[in-house]
Amino acid sequence: MCPHSVHAVIAVKSLDSAKSRLAGVLAPAHRSRLVLAMLTDTVRAAAEVPAIAAITIVTPDPVVAEATRALGAEVHPEPARARTDPDGLNIALADAAAALRGRHGAVDLLALQADLPALCPSELAAVLAAASGELRALVTDHAGTGTAALFAPSGVPLRPRFGRDSAHHHRADGARELAGDWPGLRQDVDTAADLAAVRALGTGVETAALLRELGLPAGVREPVTQVCGPVATP
Repeated sequence: MCPHSVHAVIAVKSLDSAKSRLAGVLAPAHRSRLVLAMLTDTVRAAAEVPAIAAITIVTPDPVVAEATRALGAEVHPEPARARTDPDGLNIALADAAAALRGRHGAVDLLALQADLPALCPSELAAVLAAASGELRALVTDHAGTGTAALFAPSGVPLRPRFGRDSAHHHRADGARELAGDWPGLRQDVDTAADLAAVRALGTGVETAALLRELGLPAGVREPVTQVCGPVATP
């Protein structure tokens, strides 16, 4: 894999429907802010990885689009049919992947979850090094059933299968599973238990600041690529 050869793609749905499973913990307005904070920390961590050339956000939400453009990410409009189709997430990712390869040629692709506030750049760099080869590769989430990241080398279709039991579907479709101690990459946030887990791991600056404002103290992830973990828990 050459330096700056990977194009990362992240799909984000409308903020007004975000993180409904956190309804018992956070009000709707706070959930929207949390989505943006976690996305910001995810994008910033990915942008620190030398192998990643660019990050593209697929979204129908103008607030998400504006916020991520300010971070230096590109924005790909979510295709209209993705908004009504039950498989909308995969339609959106596949559409963006096709557009990226149409513009840049047969580049490597990385589909990444949007809610990885504890993600460390060193974890993602290690994943990309391990993923090098001719096959698609995946990293499962902390539960072992979902997919935190899906890699497709140049010339190989991304073929995203995100959704329920996505790790099984990606493996069944030929992707090889990568093993590694990557807790920040594997820990997405859907439930109150997930939120507690990322607080213990240490999050990026934006997520930590918001959680503290909401009365949920969180450690801040060490802001260097070699060391990650909470460095302060006020």
